[in-house]
Amino acid sequence: MNNRPWLVHYDKGVPHTIEYPEAPLFYFLEQAARQYPDRACTIFKGAVISYQEMNALTDHMAAALAEMGVKKGDRVGIFMPNTPQFVVAYFGILKAGGVVVAVNPTYPPDEVLIPVNDANIEIMFTLTRFYNVLNAVRERSRLKKIIVSNIKEQLSPIMSLLFTLLKEKKEGHRLDALAEGDVWMKDLLKKHENSSRPKVEVGPDDVALFQYSGGTTGIPKGAVAIHRNVVADTLQMRAWFVNSEDGKEVYLMGIPLFHVYGMVAGMSVAMAMGASMVMVPNARDLKDVLENISKYKATIFPGVPLLYNGINNHPDVKAGKYDLSSIKACISGSAPLMRETKEEFERLTGGKVFEGYGLSEAPTATHCNPLTGLNKTGSIGLPFPDVDAKIISLDDGETEMPQGEIGELVIHGPQVMKGYHNMPTETANALRQLKDGKTWLFTGDIARMDEDGYFYIVDRKKELIKPGGFQVWPREVEEVISTHPKVLEVGVGGIPDPNRGETVKAWIVVKPGETLTAEELKAYCKEHLAPYKVPSHYEFRSELPKTTVGKILRRELIRQHKESVQ
Repeated sequence: MNNRPWLVHYDKGVPHTIEYPEAPLFYFLEQAARQYPDRACTIFKGAVISYQEMNALTDHMAAALAEMGVKKGDRVGIFMPNTPQFVVAYFGILKAGGVVVAVNPTYPPDEVLIPVNDANIEIMFTLTRFYNVLNAVRERSRLKKIIVSNIKEQLSPIMSLLFTLLKEKKEGHRLDALAEGDVWMKDLLKKHENSSRPKVEVGPDDVALFQYSGGTTGIPKGAVAIHRNVVADTLQMRAWFVNSEDGKEVYLMGIPLFHVYGMVAGMSVAMAMGASMVMVPNARDLKDVLENISKYKATIFPGVPLLYNGINNHPDVKAGKYDLSSIKACISGSAPLMRETKEEFERLTGGKVFEGYGLSEAPTATHCNPLTGLNKTGSIGLPFPDVDAKIISLDDGETEMPQGEIGELVIHGPQVMKGYHNMPTETANALRQLKDGKTWLFTGDIARMDEDGYFYIVDRKKELIKPGGFQVWPREVEEVISTHPKVLEVGVGGIPDPNRGETVKAWIVVKPGETLTAEELKAYCKEHLAPYKVPSHYEFRSELPKTTVGKILRRELIRQHKESVQ
């Protein structure tokens, strides 16, 4: 107990340890189909697929993949946004014994090539709108077959007709013919509508996912997760939702399913509680997000600070045009949650926003603030059941730091990945055995733990700025600037400086209708920061580069700065 001070702060009903079934990841879908056969699994623009129907569709897709020659352990790609087709493809691959490799559908061919070539993907699912990108990839890879769906195939008949008339050609969805060897997803499902799931033994120690890192830290690495990892993390998160009722919740699925955050904290946890998932293909379309919350009375809304902040500042929300009062719980991840964003969203909805923490290497979450207990703003919360976490010295990489001291966050738990695909050196750096004999995941995040066992992320290890030998963590500067009433978003990074070696620069997006000068902001920073932490350069922009889950790309801002200087 002394080593786990966080346990006493768990919400009532959250177990200290969980018994995990020796089952594959699609266990949750099959269980929901048995318990809630008629309940909506997915809701997409009004069209509903029940759990029983989704379970059958994924069986049919698995049979189709097996007939195509997909064997246990084969990697199969998904290049789709949040649609019912993604769910069919995902569980079809897993039921066939395959490994899911989901790729961001907005990527250009060069970026898609990295996971396709690294994972040796020969079959890939996509929508008509993205077909040409994969065609370009095929010429430079081992990709042989593309399974294609038109987004309208999962719309209601009336919506499908309207889509055909008004949007299909205009938005680039129309595709008259496929290249030889490629197939329509609807034809495969039709052909196998009487097929059952192939008789492939899929166990907890078989590989389920390759998740390629978003590129915020360099070359994308494929984190390899076995079924056991994802089942464990799903049940840890399900246990955390103490105020949720199985078979009664409605998930707003705005975070991308091609990212482990959406895949696990969204889809997998929703299935574990028999929740209905309202599919939002593009969360940047805030009108669509708001209409879906309001229409379907979404109760759980996993998201990112950028999304909550966007809703807070939406003119129609400020005018009271949407009813958001159904929202009970929002887990916020992927980027720091600022106090102002949290408090305003909670005021607007009456729900609670809880900051959590996770990474592709432990797909997906390891920490979260309690849902009914003490919620510490700025903290990523407490480790989940069966997760151990500690802070290790930055000097020797071995010594455990005392409470309150900063160091690298390391994690041990049942959701920690098997390793990186084809990267033994990177795997050895990330997964290390310490003196206690356990293997720990070194996260690369600098953190501290308080006396209650709540953890706080200070910053990324690789993004430390050293002006004149001092240490400046970008996040602490960002937190100060973000409290300025005129600032909407901010990114901070270190840029070369002839005198100090490195100096601090801030990139700022100002709130709509506001004006702000560098002099004003510098004066504000001087009131709240030590002199060496005050940015010496300020650049105002209309937007900042971000990952698909809303994390500001500091590395990209620094690269752009260096390019402009040259």
